[in-house]
Amino acid sequence: MSLACGIVGLPNVGKSTLFNAMTRSSVVASNYPFATIDPNVGIVPVPDPRLDVLARIFKSKQIVPATTTFIDIAGLVRGASTGEGLGNAFLSHIREVDAVAMVVRCFEDRNIIHVEGAPDPMRDVEILTTELALADLATTERRLERTRARAKADPKLGEEVTALERIAALLNTGKPARGFAHASREGMLAKELSLLTAKPLLYVANVDEKSNASSSPGVLQLQERARDEGSEVIALSAKLEEELSALPPAEAETFAHELGFEARGLDRLILAGYRLLHLMTFLTAGEKETRAWTIVRGTTAPQAAGKIHSDIERGFIRAEIASFDDLQRLGGLNAVKEAGLLRSEGRDYVMQEGDVVNFRFNV
Repeated sequence: MSLACGIVGLPNVGKSTLFNAMTRSSVVASNYPFATIDPNVGIVPVPDPRLDVLARIFKSKQIVPATTTFIDIAGLVRGASTGEGLGNAFLSHIREVDAVAMVVRCFEDRNIIHVEGAPDPMRDVEILTTELALADLATTERRLERTRARAKADPKLGEEVTALERIAALLNTGKPARGFAHASREGMLAKELSLLTAKPLLYVANVDEKSNASSSPGVLQLQERARDEGSEVIALSAKLEEELSALPPAEAETFAHELGFEARGLDRLILAGYRLLHLMTFLTAGEKETRAWTIVRGTTAPQAAGKIHSDIERGFIRAEIASFDDLQRLGGLNAVKEAGLLRSEGRDYVMQEGDVVNFRFNV
């Protein structure tokens, strides 16, 4: 599986600049609303330094990282749900994403127009949240109308009608649907309907490249809101990230460290998405390739095997597992075996972050 993340925001908040940085592509990033009309899709490798280490140990011919898909959507404006700007038809492009990254402008620049006159992070978040909620409300009401009609002949659908009414009532106030518990009837319906406001949300605070993000009032306000919602905030400078992305990787890393960054903003953004969705990585390594595989935390060994091929899951016998730390420390698989650290795990084994695995199977 690959994490898919939809990028939303008001016009001119830095969405396309951020997308350029992620994909090193040439999406138009013009100083006027709606420069991005069609959704732009970029597939980005997930940063994982373990892959290079394993490729050296196993003398792999190629490295295949896990990937994240980012979808850059045209800027939303106040009233988009009723057809303002480009309307909300393009929101259908992100119905199937796993998470939503909301880019919020936290910098002042007279040369860059703000669609609301001046940046105000909390107001901008409210506009975006309301527009997404109203778009979801239209989806919910269509389902509610159909279900009410069917419930006349099938009283068992009464519970679904009640749940849809609760969802609609909440969305009608401009509030997101992610407030419902996942296991509740409302939560399950919100997921089935692919409601945007039911998806995990990550705030991306776009700050000035010269500012101290940790003390920016806009960032602090977003962090407080995110704490209340169980979301996360990643503060970065989209402009700086785009400049770093134009450099060779080694130079970009050196420059980022000189600026005092422990990790690139883009790397932090991707990894935050993984945390938000409870994802993790297991690894396979051999002469042919070293590869990272994305799974949900709690996945069993046979289920993980199925990520590689359904035949391996069906014919699963056991999983031979070495931890990455042991392989790095001891320098090879034989050394791990000799140290008695290669484990043989069965069907009930729950995969752990950094497991380096060889699946034994028989079809």
